[in-house]
Amino acid sequence: MTKAGGEEGRTQAREGMTAGQPVRIADYDARWASTFEEARAEIVSRCGALVVAVEHVGSTSVPGLAAKPIIDIMAAVERLDDAQALIEPLAALGFEYVPKNETPDRRFFRRGLRGAGTHHLHVVEHGSCEWRRHLLFRDHLRAHPERAADYERLKRELAAAHGPDRGAYTDAKTPFIESVIERALAEEAVSH
Repeated sequence: MTKAGGEEGRTQAREGMTAGQPVRIADYDARWASTFEEARAEIVSRCGALVVAVEHVGSTSVPGLAAKPIIDIMAAVERLDDAQALIEPLAALGFEYVPKNETPDRRFFRRGLRGAGTHHLHVVEHGSCEWRRHLLFRDHLRAHPERAADYERLKRELAAAHGPDRGAYTDAKTPFIESVIERALAEEAVSH
């Protein structure tokens, strides 16, 4: 959910995601949770102590929410430099490391072909802003079904409007995501 730095970063992000199949939003599938759990067990087993936490994030982690049928996983390491040591063990699990200059605070791995991946793995530092923002967004949507419904409507509209331009689809979702994170932070501040 990190915004790419400047216009150049947004352009690179869009170019990296433009080619391929149209964005497809699937109705919620209860199997997404067990698919995540299977991948989580594989990651923990293969990567050992380097990975300190693994979370299901993104739309597939919110019960009832329609989503692109790609399991988003966030794995935390103590230091982002530790992610380099994960490339080989994750490759053995079918996760390809995909360098992305526009997201310097995380490392991205994909299981499956570009544009047709089944899993996206985001490796971040434990407790970092990236870690916190992903969890705030997920937890807020889980706790507020009306906001999740708003997000689903928006995603379906954007998928129809942007077709195969995944970068434009992602960019257009950013204001909504940022507003949810702001609400979650405000609620958190009030409760403390």
